[in-house]
Amino acid sequence: MEIDMSETMPGIGRFDAARLGRIDAFLKERYLDSGRLANAQILIARDGEIAHFSSQGPAREGGKSINEGSLFRIASMTKPITSIAFMMLLEQGKVALDTPVHHVLPAFKGIGVYNGGGGGVPFQTRPTTEPMRMLDLLRHTSGLTYSFQNRSYVDAAYREGKIENWHGNLDLDGFIEAVANVPLEFSPGEAWNYSVSTDVLGAVVEKVSGQSLADFFRTQIFAPLKMDDTFFAVPEDKIDRLTDCYTFTPEKGRFLYDRGEASAWSRPPKLVSGGGGLVSTALDYHRFCSMLLNGGELDDVRIVGRKTIELMTMNHLPGGSDLSKMSKSLFSETANAGTGFGLGFAVNIDVARSMIPGSVGEYYWGGMFSTAFFVDPVEHVHMVFMTQMSPSNVYPIRRELKTLIYSALT
Repeated sequence: MEIDMSETMPGIGRFDAARLGRIDAFLKERYLDSGRLANAQILIARDGEIAHFSSQGPAREGGKSINEGSLFRIASMTKPITSIAFMMLLEQGKVALDTPVHHVLPAFKGIGVYNGGGGGVPFQTRPTTEPMRMLDLLRHTSGLTYSFQNRSYVDAAYREGKIENWHGNLDLDGFIEAVANVPLEFSPGEAWNYSVSTDVLGAVVEKVSGQSLADFFRTQIFAPLKMDDTFFAVPEDKIDRLTDCYTFTPEKGRFLYDRGEASAWSRPPKLVSGGGGLVSTALDYHRFCSMLLNGGELDDVRIVGRKTIELMTMNHLPGGSDLSKMSKSLFSETANAGTGFGLGFAVNIDVARSMIPGSVGEYYWGGMFSTAFFVDPVEHVHMVFMTQMSPSNVYPIRRELKTLIYSALT
């Protein structure tokens, strides 16, 4: 399926149709014909209107091609939605950015910073310099980590305790207790580390709102935005639309990880993950991005205020720093120079240092299965990219797509 409206729709005249079209040829030649990816779907919009929407490759092995109804596991593209949910509560005066996390989740009271031990030796800790605040959860400066980092005794403790943020053995309350019983990697605010922070933020949303995270999302965000194909568990009558999911290892190459027809995402998860649990479609996430680009409103429905979106998409890293300087692990490579972090999004703060075309103020993120989005408030452009292959750093496809899209602007 391919939709290209770059020459005909009002307000989309700043795209060169031929240059948009070569994106599909690039994806086919570089990623599909080579077998690197099973499929690829890309939606590009300006001022909320779709300029280009194409789908290539089978949804399931030996099956029909993906289409506009195909469902994809969006993993960490859940994080911006959880962040918006928190900011909705902030706008109601129920919580603030400088609220200490332990005021809402008492399990975090007195949590210490790693100061020795591990590997069978009891942990030693030192007090935090500052308490962990809601701001730290939103910008990943909390001192928490992910089990897959494989770089410290702290993330090793996450693995040993099976502290997993999706389809694990813990419910959300048990997850919070388990996380709070492991030391922090650093004192909150002193560094940046990609982590389970947004899962903890999801627990905050539950406690402050009095609703389950799934119910809050459904009633306060998805229903108002008409995102009818976004959920933590795929309903039985829609499971035929869920795509196969793959993973990659150097030894085996790409292989099937989660079959669509018998997917783990077809069953309600024990842990509802605000950091990575959702399934969605490109068209649903397009509506979410349109709301962001439009200052928190879509189709006369306001989710958050315009100034809230402005606040979320500023760089909140201490001292105006970037990921190449502050990151303790992932996303510290040179390619992330010029990238700051806001309240739920990475933020472009220096286009030259990023070494690809873009705009100052552009914000974005992606998921572990190689899905991605960006929103550019300067050019009034946003993109949603869908596929299903982990890990997301095997290929530089996100940077390549951004270069191709920006090169199509006239």
